[in-house]
Amino acid sequence: MTANVIGFALLVMGIFLLVGKLIRVSVPLFQSLFLPSSILGGFAALILGPQVLGNLMAPLLGDDSFWATGLFTDSITEVWAALPGLMINVIFASLFIGKKTPSLKMIWEYGGPQLSFGWMVGWGQYVVGLLIALLILTPFFDIPPMAGALIEIGFEGGHGTAAGMQSTFEELGFPEAYDLAVGLATIGILSGVIIGIVLINIAARKKQTALDMDEEAFTVLQKLGIREFENREAAGKMTVRSESIEPLSFHVAMISIAIMIGYGIQQGLVGLEAITWGPWTDTYVMTYVPLFPLAMIGGILLQMFLDRFDRFNLVDRQMVMRVQGLSLDVLILTAIATISLAVIGEYFIPFLLLAVAGIGWNVVAFQMFAKKMIPTYWFERGIGDFGQSMGITATGLLLMRIVDPNVETPALEAFGYKQLIYEPFLGGGLVTALSVPVIYATGPIPFLIFASVMTLIGWAVGIFYFGKQKAES
Repeated sequence: MTANVIGFALLVMGIFLLVGKLIRVSVPLFQSLFLPSSILGGFAALILGPQVLGNLMAPLLGDDSFWATGLFTDSITEVWAALPGLMINVIFASLFIGKKTPSLKMIWEYGGPQLSFGWMVGWGQYVVGLLIALLILTPFFDIPPMAGALIEIGFEGGHGTAAGMQSTFEELGFPEAYDLAVGLATIGILSGVIIGIVLINIAARKKQTALDMDEEAFTVLQKLGIREFENREAAGKMTVRSESIEPLSFHVAMISIAIMIGYGIQQGLVGLEAITWGPWTDTYVMTYVPLFPLAMIGGILLQMFLDRFDRFNLVDRQMVMRVQGLSLDVLILTAIATISLAVIGEYFIPFLLLAVAGIGWNVVAFQMFAKKMIPTYWFERGIGDFGQSMGITATGLLLMRIVDPNVETPALEAFGYKQLIYEPFLGGGLVTALSVPVIYATGPIPFLIFASVMTLIGWAVGIFYFGKQKAES
């Protein structure tokens, strides 16, 4: 693999990001669904690649034909397949860099209700998934019980988490889980937007929203994904002078430091396990833990250092988010473009069962418990957690934007506070990363019991603590 091949693969990837944007601008349905261009570009690359176009043309023109691999060579596909696992480290390392950390009291007061609801939903996905694995997938399809974790990995974690877990799946002897997780992540985003908009329309008709719904909340340009001239803001602040170091380069360097801190933690945990509980119990878990949740911890530690010593405020959050956004676009496009359709086809029934069960649990949990657990503005706040539980955080933000376009409720602020405690554990955090190795090492029953207890804790805190506040008010 030469540098020229890698560079050319990146150029082609960039073109398909633009292709995805053009598709969205051209198709009103995709605008109404607010689908990211990276998803559309990923599907376009998948169709024009070896798995669709290549498989159609190879029988006609021969395996040696240029068209046997679609528009892309095997080298391009190989480069793309490696990118999701790399980009996820950048995304998670960037989560908290540039954010001022609020007090725990403020986080609990504002984000506590949504934290309890999200905690219940996230752990509940493990409960539902493991029950399906134990009762159906393992006995009837001979699928490892660790497949029960795929709902949380694909839905709460999204494409990024699925990509970050790829090496773990391979090391544990279930490489097909990666393609299933990416497929679930794609289903989660699509269904999250569609079902979320349906729930919003039903709530608006039943007057369940605190605010009157504005049918023109999104302008034509917003649906096209284009900012109006009067609303265009700077992508980031120039906190350092370019003759010293380019601001973008400086922020990439900060993210690199966070990832290296995470790598140091990872290697330290592996070494510690090798000389302590590993040989004592003959159970090794840390070897299978991916880097991305530890890179997130590296970002938190770096930000704590910056909070104390960076008196010039050199790190700009908006600039960090641009790097994070680029990484997410690259990750989603390449993950979808290289997903194995053969694996999805082979495991279609298990895949369908997991998808339906995950969607069903999220919808039922929202409809039954959100109103009882969130004391004020329950719909505006709960719909954000529902969106996140179905896919990426951006889905939750999108749904909150529809019901609260002018940020008149505490939904957005509370959602942000919730993330500070929630994301280090679920939705791609330490629990997500450890779930598959722990299930593999200890069996599914202990983890199922633990997940059930955590689900009940989230439910109880929401119902009897935050719900009681609502009753008293």
